[in-house]
Amino acid sequence: MPLKTDTVEEPNLNLTPMIDIVFLLIIFFMVGTRFTDLERQYEIQLPKVADARPLTGVPDAITINISNDGQIEVNKSVRTLEELKDDLTAARERYDDQAVVIRADGESKVQHAMDVLSVTMKAGIRNHSLAYKIKPEGAL
Repeated sequence: MPLKTDTVEEPNLNLTPMIDIVFLLIIFFMVGTRFTDLERQYEIQLPKVADARPLTGVPDAITINISNDGQIEVNKSVRTLEELKDDLTAARERYDDQAVVIRADGESKVQHAMDVLSVTMKAGIRNHSLAYKIKPEGAL
């Protein structure tokens, strides 16, 4: 009767890759810290400008809501067509490609939406769109 003479290998955990990653992270942070120290050692007076634009992203689109009776609302405040034109002109001066979304009530007159669309064009807004909903299939 043969006897089993091989020893059973127990599973082991190889920590070498994890130690390598830890050392790489330590080196990365040490080098990064060194670069920030190098930046601070120079006494540089940055130039000053009178008119600088902020380094921000694209502003959100201005949403204009038109109720059934033709009332115009922007940011929860009621506006006339003249006030709307002034607001849109100021927004375009701040950001040349300002977007505008016109949301008209489905039961309102088309004339109300066309008046607002005309005001956006007079204010110099080129990026405007009309909001809508998709009808369910089979509906007319």
